[in-house]
Amino acid sequence: MIEVWHLGKEYVMGSTTVHALRGAGLRIESGEFVTIMGPSGSGKSTLMNILGCLDRPSKGSYNLAGEEVSKMTDDQLADIRNRRIGFIFQTFNLLPRLSALQNVELPLVYRGMPASERRRKSEECLERVGLSERMRHRPNELSGGQQQRVAIARALAGSPAIILADEPTGNLDSRSGEEVMAIFQELNESGITIILVTHDEWIARHAKRVVRLRDGLIVSDELVSGRVRAQDELGRMPALEVAGQ
Repeated sequence: MIEVWHLGKEYVMGSTTVHALRGAGLRIESGEFVTIMGPSGSGKSTLMNILGCLDRPSKGSYNLAGEEVSKMTDDQLADIRNRRIGFIFQTFNLLPRLSALQNVELPLVYRGMPASERRRKSEECLERVGLSERMRHRPNELSGGQQQRVAIARALAGSPAIILADEPTGNLDSRSGEEVMAIFQELNESGITIILVTHDEWIARHAKRVVRLRDGLIVSDELVSGRVRAQDELGRMPALEVAGQ
């Protein structure tokens, strides 16, 4: 699915050149669940942006599902993002005046999907993340965990082969974080490739593989031993009262 070789990224800031990536190499197979970890300034966000076709490397090669994307134009990058990748962010990025359903529908509007089809697709995605009874609620009427589930449904609406998640549990309490990780594990088991950036070692243990960066280099790439099953953890945690439920 993903292959990068000798990936480098430099940013020129006045008279200073910052080397965010220094020749990283990585291969991710279709259907994997990988977390990317590293301290601030390690290059993990830069790597995520390149993998998500939001940025281009300064050097090296990036092959995504057989397509060489490192030299693509902006329009070509936008096209491959729309066709293959779903994004989830720490801050949810929901439009406050729209309902959960309308937020999920929005990217399908831009694709020109007919109204009846996008409504059906969006409802299916919200049902998949357990929000069938909250579709008409606006973000301020939802808990943080529910808002992140709306964001996941929005990413799913485009039928992506890959989901890139940047600190998706960073703004959530532990219970909501486990619920989100349970959804990611279920999506991965359905065949979607998940790549998740996190600073939390416990969250990283929900994946199958952990890649660690330091100073722009990949310093370790290991399978997870003693992997956490989110559904099991939810069963051990006391039920929490959520406002509005």
